Amino acid sequence: MDVSSMSLRVLCQIAESGSFTAAAAQLGYTQSAVSRQAVALERSAGATLFERRTDGVRLTQRGLTLLRHARTILQSVDAAERDLIGEAPRTELVRIGLVLSAGPVTLPAALARLARTAPPVRVTTREGTTPSLARALRTGSIDVAVLTSRPPHRPPDGESPRLHITTVHDTELLVAAPATGTFAGRTSVHVDELVDAPWIATPSSSAEPLLGVWPGLPGRARIVHSARDWLTKLHLVAGGFGVTTIPEGLSPVVPPGVISLRVQGAPPEIRRVFVARLPGTTTPTIAAVTQAITATVQP
Repeated sequence: MDVSSMSLRVLCQIAESGSFTAAAAQLGYTQSAVSRQAVALERSAGATLFERRTDGVRLTQRGLTLLRHARTILQSVDAAERDLIGEAPRTELVRIGLVLSAGPVTLPAALARLARTAPPVRVTTREGTTPSLARALRTGSIDVAVLTSRPPHRPPDGESPRLHITTVHDTELLVAAPATGTFAGRTSVHVDELVDAPWIATPSSSAEPLLGVWPGLPGRARIVHSARDWLTKLHLVAGGFGVTTIPEGLSPVVPPGVISLRVQGAPPEIRRVFVARLPGTTTPTIAAVTQAITATVQP
């Protein structure tokens, strides 16, 4: 089989992005160039590697087989390039993906612990959603992912074999509200009161605002601002411009002027934070990173 490193990188990016269009945007190619690379790769492999569906592109079983080899080949190519230009890494690199809510508290604490306990480790990070980071794990573009799930806590993707999961902790969703105004001085709020409150929502990938969760809110709440960044949302709350959902674990980093309220009149909304990696035997370095992340919630 005669394939180029470019075609293997295209394979990996299509697997991660889930479409030819998104892969082209990430790689800086045109969509037609990516499509041509995909067709040429299938022709060279003598097999169908991509399942073209209405909701995107998925790798076939043979595509996944080639993907595993592509990761190894590209790692060797990258290592050879570093050796040739004299930039071979002195420490082992671990690439971490994490959901937005893990950034403000979990990441700094884990990195500080790693600096004390495993100084040879070099870490890079990227943010994303749980589905996108699960795909990134499968394609080998990250090594470890900090993800979240809601009950009944199903696996983050439907691929087989299942990703290896280590639970960090369960956290309850609260409402972050201005310290002055309607909810001033309170520690809880009834879910019915939240329908009329101005909301600062996170836009979801389906373009529907994500309020989290509580029954009766989606489709009824009044959205006044939309933002993904936690700092933006919480400072909008502090300024009195609305309320938003917040994992209880983020309470230590809320700015002045924000209070956290438990929601009454509905079952608690619990989110599980966990570390995911590819199945199978892991390296000591990835084990050390996983331990550092799980230790962030220990007293």
